[in-house]
Amino acid sequence: MEKNKFLVQKEDGFTVSVFEWFKCLIYVMAVLAVCFTFVFRIINVDGTSMCDTLQSGDKVVVTGMFYTPCDGDVIVVSHGEVYSKPIIKRVIATEGQSLKLDYKNNRIIVDGVVIDEPYIKDYTFGKSLSVNEERQNNYDIPEIIPEGKVFVLGDNRDVSKDSRDSEIGLIDVSNIIGKANCVAFPFDHMSVI
Repeated sequence: MEKNKFLVQKEDGFTVSVFEWFKCLIYVMAVLAVCFTFVFRIINVDGTSMCDTLQSGDKVVVTGMFYTPCDGDVIVVSHGEVYSKPIIKRVIATEGQSLKLDYKNNRIIVDGVVIDEPYIKDYTFGKSLSVNEERQNNYDIPEIIPEGKVFVLGDNRDVSKDSRDSEIGLIDVSNIIGKANCVAFPFDHMSVI
């Protein structure tokens, strides 16, 4: 009789243990869902506009909670109806800053200072003068970045569609998903951005 009582207690303990594990798993999934929704996201890089900093197929960790864009940050932008996927670009100038794209001398001047861009592989605007002139005439970039806007460029300027083009233009801060912090995958590209 006592033997049966022991078996019943053992089965109840097993049931309680399974229930506790299931409950713990639900809590973990809820915490992860909140983290992936509000704290960070993983975004897939599609295209070569950010080479050599990011490669097509890289998966980057993006944080957006309480984020304010700063010069030099690599950001992920949800550009509404223009693109079906988020785009990844580098912030060059933020609201209130003066901006001059000096195509002739291949440099960018922000607030009167030529910015240093060690992440650019070759030329700031590429080798093709005709492409630069076409872009210069394509879209009238304001000298002072308006409130709530940022000016962005890709690191691979020859192929990047960015704030120099009328299709993208200045980015509204409300369209910024967040800052790309690191490459999480593939493992051989893992790095802090």
